[in-house]
Amino acid sequence: MTVLLRLSGQIDRLNERVGHTIYWLILVAVIVSAGNATVRYVLDTSSNAWLELQWYLFSAVFLLGAGYTLLHNEHVRIDLIFGRLPARKRAWIDLFGGVFFLLPMAIVIMVLSWPLFVESYFRHEMSADAGGLLRWPAKLLIPIGFLLLILQGVSEIIKRVGFLRGRIADPHERHDHPLAEELKGALQ
Repeated sequence: MTVLLRLSGQIDRLNERVGHTIYWLILVAVIVSAGNATVRYVLDTSSNAWLELQWYLFSAVFLLGAGYTLLHNEHVRIDLIFGRLPARKRAWIDLFGGVFFLLPMAIVIMVLSWPLFVESYFRHEMSADAGGLLRWPAKLLIPIGFLLLILQGVSEIIKRVGFLRGRIADPHERHDHPLAEELKGALQ
């Protein structure tokens, strides 16, 4: 269990770093969006490349941030019922959902999206819009984003098992930052 908890901590740190990088992508997206709108209204001109860059940045934030969102337990769920359950029942629900729903869905999407990226890359697929961008960078975000989500799903499963075995405290109690400190304590 100690090795698995260490692995969970490493995955958490990876998704934490990715999440903090995504903060900067949001700033870039805002700057690109504001610049594009300003140029469009002031100079009465526009570029499909800038519009597509906005779309790519939004896609990157959404897809690459999925693991970070799961790490911080900020994903969509029905807290009305879930939040009122005892900690052990919540852990069992998360464990069941992770093993039988999250991981299979994320693995299927990652595997099926890879050939789409490869084909786009080798064909040098371009946007159908005039002045548009290459499509493969956006398609690469899909398998990478789902890989990060799979890794975080594995980490969350490890933490739920660790909690159920009494090795760590309830993972739901820590929303503000990853469980790195707690995991360190459990490993000593």
